[in-house]
Amino acid sequence: MREASAEWQGTLKEGSGRLRLGSGAFEGAYSFPSRFENGPGTNPEELIAAAHAGCFSMALTAILGREGHIPDSIRTVAKV
Repeated sequence: MREASAEWQGTLKEGSGRLRLGSGAFEGAYSFPSRFENGPGTNPEELIAAAHAGCFSMALTAILGREGHIPDSIRTVAKV
């Protein structure tokens, strides 16, 4: 089991928050503009896309390996 946390302060449009991974590997700011516009910072959807891209890359590596093909590199882009 893995966990992450989020803290929000202020109103929806003027406020801001911080996302933290339980492992401590990432902590970053998010806001209304970063979620619903193209403002600076990250957003939960971006982190979900990273999780999907990571899982797909690992799964494809496993499938290719079972068939005797060892990839030098696999790059996956996920859009959420």
